[in-house]
Amino acid sequence: MPALRFLLTLAVTFLGLLAITFVIGRVVPIDPVLAVVGDRASAETYEQVRAEMGLNDPLPLQFARYVLSVLQGDLGQSVSTGRAVAEDLARVFPATLEMATLGIIIGVALGVPMGVFAAARQGSWVDQVIRVIGLAGYAIPAFWLGLVGLVIFYANLRWVGGPGRIDLFLDGMVPVRTGLLLVDSAIAGDWESFVSAFSHIVLPATILGFFALAYIARMTRSFMLEQLSQEYIVTARVKGVPERLILWRHAFRPIRVQLITVIGLSYAGLLEGSVMIETVFSWPGIGNYLTTALLNADMNAVLGATLVIGAVFVGINKGSDALYRVLDPRART
Repeated sequence: MPALRFLLTLAVTFLGLLAITFVIGRVVPIDPVLAVVGDRASAETYEQVRAEMGLNDPLPLQFARYVLSVLQGDLGQSVSTGRAVAEDLARVFPATLEMATLGIIIGVALGVPMGVFAAARQGSWVDQVIRVIGLAGYAIPAFWLGLVGLVIFYANLRWVGGPGRIDLFLDGMVPVRTGLLLVDSAIAGDWESFVSAFSHIVLPATILGFFALAYIARMTRSFMLEQLSQEYIVTARVKGVPERLILWRHAFRPIRVQLITVIGLSYAGLLEGSVMIETVFSWPGIGNYLTTALLNADMNAVLGATLVIGAVFVGINKGSDALYRVLDPRART
């Protein structure tokens, strides 16, 4: 029963994620009661609120209550916004999802061909340039690249929109259906808002795509070099098979399965690691929300955002495993 085993593994992994977030909420040096009542509240008020929050109960009971609440979609109330954390996350997560999705599309569309060409021309100037680009993706800080991009392409050249998700005079004009501004504006036929949203997202998404590109190109090159050294590639060249077919039909096909895992990890990394980019570009996503919650000692919001990011990472990882099994029959056994 592979499907049952997959669901059981997913459930156990998610339970472990809940346990980790629960422990984080208990060990961080932030008092959730003080975040609610303030540091000037009386001792009686403090103890009353602490009891109401269930913090005097045994830890196993607190964890069971926490798991039950999460399964019901209740992540608590945000001290910062005064709204339910689940409502806040449903509002901010689509912004991060939209930017990260466009970023991974850019990373895959450029990174995979770059890795293939670098391997095909190992040791040439093309290979060296691509390897330098890959190293730059690891070495350059995201916030620095974001600031430089804003100065050059927004402040000086005016090629892209500035911080934020859309021009201020268009903010709130697009009916929310999916939360993805590009999709919603296209559905509504509001092309002015679509162009504005695209001009704002293209720079941060490209920067995220650059970091994904660096990793994907590096791993693609490594996988291709391994395949190009195999005997069947030598045999194909001796038979006079065109180099293009050798690269894309013979050498690239076996590495597709490995690339699925690489792309999945890159995508999850963009979703969870876009905090700096969202801060620089004032992007109203989950990374910005998490940063604000940390600064305000809003533990419900912090744990809720952490849980969502972890769940997305687990979901993408398990989805990659499932696709891995579809493409590689040997993994089904």
